[in-house]
Amino acid sequence: MSKIKSYHSQHFNQHLTIIVKLINNLELEKQNSFFGSKNFYLVIHFNSKKTKMTLEEYKKKFSEDDAVGWLSIDTELERLYPNQEPKHFAPAISYMLGGEYPLDGVSIYESKKQEEHFHFVTYGFSELYYNEEKVNGEFSKWGFELTFRLKPFEEDNGNPGWAIALLQNIAKYVFSSGNWFEEFHYMPANGPIRLDTKTDITALIFVADPEIEKKQTPHGEVSFLQIVGITSAEFEAIKEGRTSVEEIVNKLKENNPLLITDLHRK
Repeated sequence: MSKIKSYHSQHFNQHLTIIVKLINNLELEKQNSFFGSKNFYLVIHFNSKKTKMTLEEYKKKFSEDDAVGWLSIDTELERLYPNQEPKHFAPAISYMLGGEYPLDGVSIYESKKQEEHFHFVTYGFSELYYNEEKVNGEFSKWGFELTFRLKPFEEDNGNPGWAIALLQNIAKYVFSSGNWFEEFHYMPANGPIRLDTKTDITALIFVADPEIEKKQTPHGEVSFLQIVGITSAEFEAIKEGRTSVEEIVNKLKENNPLLITDLHRK
């Protein structure tokens, strides 16, 4: 299994249609059901300290009931959002037990930095649970979690459930294809990233989250990759080689250092 290096990777192209179809075939009503639906429940988090340890130390510190990797992610988010309890949504049936959605959960924080926006963070691309065989691996499972910063969109009425569906569908692509993402990768959505919406934001790029650094967890390295919505014109410029993802990122950061996705951006 090797990481894809760009949209033009041969192995990536073989499977890209999976995620494209998943994104565009999921009905908005079903997307919005991620919020407040009877099929989802609140997950309670616990505190943990950053640590790197031997197997014996790992076995002494944690039990088989501990969500070791999950706690490591929470540590970073508690640093970034002290005293804020996020909205957290997770499938009622986990993927390990035959559920449809690969991610065990998505937390949503409300940030006022730069401007008011939602900050989504996934749980599931990295090794979340107690596993002695994964102690001090090079990478924790896929080696990353995804984040997403979204400017409130009036048609969401404060309920951007479509964004959770988008993150879950990206996870379906990763889990089904065996490919994963790295900084400056990019992909099309073959339509608006929010279904049935008049927006020029029709593709995604992947960057390092500006506020969450790469982390060494007991199970290995975890990067926090932020997906950023880009316009059709920007995507075509990348695909045709007229510009690079890094160049677009640097240009966006001039007025938008946190790379918040705005569905109204042209």
